[in-house]
Amino acid sequence: MNLVTLLPFIVLIGAMFLMTRSAKKKQQAAAQMRDHMTPGTGVRTIGGMYATVKEIGDDTVTLEVAPGVHAIFAKNAIGAVLDDEEYNRIVHGQAADLTIDTPVVPDDASSLTQSETEGDAPKLDMGKKDAPQADEPQADAPKGDEPKDGKADGEAGAK
Repeated sequence: MNLVTLLPFIVLIGAMFLMTRSAKKKQQAAAQMRDHMTPGTGVRTIGGMYATVKEIGDDTVTLEVAPGVHAIFAKNAIGAVLDDEEYNRIVHGQAADLTIDTPVVPDDASSLTQSETEGDAPKLDMGKKDAPQADEPQADAPKGDEPKDGKADGEAGAK
């Protein structure tokens, strides 16, 4: 057989070997992370829920998802074991260092504009000259003797 014919198969087998090896390493790292769980540890499930470990079984873990609310999860459902500082920052909004070096962004745009005094503010003409008044008839308004649906007698759809 020709070496050129076998080359793609050799590359494919090598790539599959590397992917399998990488996946096994990730599984081992995840299992080791789950083994470091202890009661009282903060965790994040693979679904994104944050909880505190209450009890650890062989294949399951009991989590406290809210005060007094316990749920049983498979150990494989634990996506990350968090350290206490990170868990408290995410769940309780507590930060170890409360000094903020970055500027605070306001929730609305009102604080982004400077207040203008009455004399400095330009007067805006809202175009009231062109707008029809309430008592003036409008050109495109239907007349009293025309049908409301806008169709003349004899047109299709008129009743």
